[in-house]
Amino acid sequence: MPEIVFIMGKSASGKDKIYKALMEDESLNLSTVTLYTTRPMRVGETEGVEYHFVDDAAAQAMVDAGRVVEMREYNTVYGVWKYFTADDGQIQLGSGKRYVVIGTLEAYDKFCEFYGKEHLMPIYIEVDDGIRLMRAIHREQKQQKPHYEEMCRRFLADSADFSEDNITKAGIMRRFYNNGEFESCLNEVKDAVRSIECS
Repeated sequence: MPEIVFIMGKSASGKDKIYKALMEDESLNLSTVTLYTTRPMRVGETEGVEYHFVDDAAAQAMVDAGRVVEMREYNTVYGVWKYFTADDGQIQLGSGKRYVVIGTLEAYDKFCEFYGKEHLMPIYIEVDDGIRLMRAIHREQKQQKPHYEEMCRRFLADSADFSEDNITKAGIMRRFYNNGEFESCLNEVKDAVRSIECS
């Protein structure tokens, strides 16, 4: 039975909003797993909620200690930003708990390798590229110092990272469409998560 619900999607797909909604729904009884990043904190983010924000030295120390499950590095216009999951005791398979994680397709593959594919439920959020671009611009406009160059780089990189070939190779069969009414997509995701209890 899957114990880890893994939320993923391209930038500005709404995956963060869906992740937060799942966390806040006590009826789903999901434990959170906070990932790590070396990128700067965005406006509205909180340490330990969206991510653990660490510097490069702290990230390397975890790598050296063999505590990193997966790590992605992005060569942004502001330098190299790292995103990673640490084997820090947050996930304990067989404990009766269910977890919700947010990450990339590459991170999902690493989770499958580390924990076993049978323990994961992939939730892939799909959004039309035009809608996604408008959302990304709107989100960036809210930042104190908008990073439009990085937004464009990430938007284009997602096309390669989430290619149809990569999605197929990861074994992802179902997509959750977030092109219109958010609540409709969220309810579909919640129904999928609840179905774990019945499987």
